[in-house]
Amino acid sequence: MSEPTRNPVGPTDVSMLGLGAMGSALTTALLDAGRSVTVWNRTPDRAAGPVARGAHAAGSVREAVAASPVVVTCLLGYASVREALGRAAGELRGRTLVNLTTTTPNESRELASWAAEHGADHLDGAVMAVPAMIGAREGQILYSGSRAAYDALLPLLGVWPAGEFHGEDAGRASLVDLAMLSGMYQMFTGFFHGAAMVASMGMSASDFAARQAPFLSAMTHELAGYAKVVDGGDYTVPGQQSLDFSDLSDLVRASEEEDVEPAPIAAVQELISRQIAAGHGSEGLPRIYESLRGAGPTAGSAEGGAA
Repeated sequence: MSEPTRNPVGPTDVSMLGLGAMGSALTTALLDAGRSVTVWNRTPDRAAGPVARGAHAAGSVREAVAASPVVVTCLLGYASVREALGRAAGELRGRTLVNLTTTTPNESRELASWAAEHGADHLDGAVMAVPAMIGAREGQILYSGSRAAYDALLPLLGVWPAGEFHGEDAGRASLVDLAMLSGMYQMFTGFFHGAAMVASMGMSASDFAARQAPFLSAMTHELAGYAKVVDGGDYTVPGQQSLDFSDLSDLVRASEEEDVEPAPIAAVQELISRQIAAGHGSEGLPRIYESLRGAGPTAGSAEGGAA
């Protein structure tokens, strides 16, 4: 593949490593806001679009990192970030590294430590948006890590969707991001499971979605009430649906009867059964939170909440 015609690389405001769908959207927003940007991508032809809009294409990661005081990584996984930055470790001193690649909390913390060892400040970010939302500044980006870096970069970060700082533990933004995605993917899986069930009677997934979407939307209003019960730690407060009443074994059996894999709903039933077996059947459905949290610290007890 041919490399795009490169604009000469000089000092720029930001260097973007990674020009996938999200990296390209973030770069375009920066360019539209009048920021000077140096770009690098493992596949050089991806830089053609940004270069046509005025970006500078770097021939190597080292060249890209050296071009700007702020280096943003938006790559495919933690291993890609470490591999790419490893080629430019000597250029990181005195710069700020903003990682917008999806990583686990411990990976984010490890990257922060690695960056510090190489003299760089570090800010971890989690983009709660799809690429199409970036230009419209919709969605949100969660940040954690260096508070000083976050405050200093606010004028630049303001080009993207609204940000929220979650504390100086570099892993916090990742944790919130992945927790929110957990709920989303389990909701989607629940929809796919339900669609598979009604397929046996000839109902299309589209027809089922037309019924499921408003129902799920209405059910989300229950989240605030459940959250109050969980935060209060008293699962006996009146007005709750009991675990005994919430037994889902009929849903499991119905799935099996329709030759549909029951695993999604069976997993929820297992959490309910565990609490009933422990003597909590008369308590409310939110009690299954205790099966999920294990022996970890009480939710909300850690310091450094959103600011």
